[in-house]
Amino acid sequence: MLYIRKEEKSDFNDVYNLIKNAFISAEHSDGDEENLVNRLRESKNFVDDLSIVALDDKKIVGYVLFTKVKIAEDYALALAPIAVCPEYQNKGIGRALIEYGHNKARELGFSHSIVLGDENLYRKFGYKTSEDYNVFAPFDVPKENFMILKLIEDKKDLNGIVKYAKEFNI
Repeated sequence: MLYIRKEEKSDFNDVYNLIKNAFISAEHSDGDEENLVNRLRESKNFVDDLSIVALDDKKIVGYVLFTKVKIAEDYALALAPIAVCPEYQNKGIGRALIEYGHNKARELGFSHSIVLGDENLYRKFGYKTSEDYNVFAPFDVPKENFMILKLIEDKKDLNGIVKYAKEFNI
């Protein structure tokens, strides 16, 4: 049975190995995702409640992280990375992690989430091309892959260039 909860310090090594293994054969990877998470945990942009694990029995089988980014003078979230054990992929674990994270982000008052990724996947969650909302990546990327989701409908729209935490090394 799948259980989703906030990551605990005792999970760090398992999460590190999970991310490393999940990205070994990923089509789009810089090979540093597991180290990025370690750096972000020490960042002022880290949100403890948005570092989330999925467990099958007591084994960590999935992970997602949302960290703060700035868009002009406002804060939003960046979804990165998301990882699922290869043998558990295509079983809805990634979807469950993302939906849990979106709900927790709403509870915390975050109004928007951005993601750089597969437009076919993230559109299923309601993400839309960020340029349509005057939100832009700070680097060159195909516009269809840089997306935004408005988590809280009655919040104002954001516009500007996204400023990632320095730990992203962008």
